[in-house]
Amino acid sequence: MTPPTPRLFLIRHGETEWSLNGRHTGTSDIPLTARGEEQIKSKAHILVGEGKPIDPQNLCVALVSPRQRAHKTFHLLFEHLPKVPDHIIDESVREWDYGKYEGLFKHEILAIDPKWEIWRDGCPGGESAREMRDRVDCVIAKVREYHRQYFEEGKGTRDVLIIAHGHFNRVLIARWIRFELALGTRFNVEPGGVSVLSYNHNSLDEPALNALNLYADLK
Repeated sequence: MTPPTPRLFLIRHGETEWSLNGRHTGTSDIPLTARGEEQIKSKAHILVGEGKPIDPQNLCVALVSPRQRAHKTFHLLFEHLPKVPDHIIDESVREWDYGKYEGLFKHEILAIDPKWEIWRDGCPGGESAREMRDRVDCVIAKVREYHRQYFEEGKGTRDVLIIAHGHFNRVLIARWIRFELALGTRFNVEPGGVSVLSYNHNSLDEPALNALNLYADLK
């Protein structure tokens, strides 16, 4: 009997002051706002638990960005359960390193470089577009190996969970479906939104996007 198709649940952290006002937040360790915490708490009982979309019994591994906004999001999702699942604090799922543009608004960056486009130019003193692509591709390879072991060898369980960030998630979605990094500009990834990535036709050779911004507080 063929096992259920593996899935990746990709969640952006809840709202922060900087995500609310549009500052580029990479390495800065900004906490969730009270509203950001409520965004996560309000969906935790719907999303996480036995028989729910994210069932700890199906969770093979959880990768969480080291920034407190992501780590807090993870714990808020699972705090209503008797036990928080094991998870890995993983630098590879951190946000794009904005370098000299950290903390700036987009209009401030364009005042420095009017032709700047992060999807093409990356960030001076931070990560280039190629470096970001390569990092995300390594994360995808890691996830697909978990999925392969489950699907082909019966090792582990079905689902992988990543708690990360806006630009990181947009890049990962684009690369998951085998498009260029710049396609990420076409996806909105809202604070607290849940994306589901999986495969078509129960085939690991056909990666697909199943859902985007589930349970997000859409404006």
